[in-house]
Amino acid sequence: MIKIAILGDIGAGKTFVSKLFGFPVFNADKEVKKIYKSNKKCFNKLKKKFPNKQITYPINKKVLIDIIIEKKQNLKIINEIVHPIVRGKMKSFLKKNKNKKAIVLDIPLYLENKLNKKRDYLIFVNAKTGDINKKISRRKTSNKLIKLLKRFQMSNKIKRKKADFIINNNFKELNVKRNVRIIKSKILKNERNYT
Repeated sequence: MIKIAILGDIGAGKTFVSKLFGFPVFNADKEVKKIYKSNKKCFNKLKKKFPNKQITYPINKKVLIDIIIEKKQNLKIINEIVHPIVRGKMKSFLKKNKNKKAIVLDIPLYLENKLNKKRDYLIFVNAKTGDINKKISRRKTSNKLIKLLKRFQMSNKIKRKKADFIINNNFKELNVKRNVRIIKSKILKNERNYT
């Protein structure tokens, strides 16, 4: 099975690009939403770590964002609880799709959490700062939170250097589809030795 990991800045369009490959996609952000909605163990652990905070079940993401903004170390504490659960979900996804030709991994901290293997194909989604800012402003995400999240991420310069391919996302579907089609063809022709 070929593993394709999508890298890029917050708001660069990684999820949009992931879907265009036509392979099963593991989207870590979607999994986190599901965990907050239905994982009682996660809720209990977070409640124990932050007993003075108004954490209710299902978990309200906005409450966690306030906790992170209040103290940057809190992001590390939350990640230590949530990331192992996400990793377990990823393992289940890989097992479920083991007979597929390829899968796509849309995981924001893929390199930072050392999830990458030597044979993985790394694709960096490149987008203009103006386009990214427009997209982020539509999400109504706090600038303070984005700055905090970026502190935990590897620089785009390093990610770009490590990538096998770069997709320039100008947020025009036809152009991006064309890029994805070319890269997909190259990956399938040049399949690395998966044993």
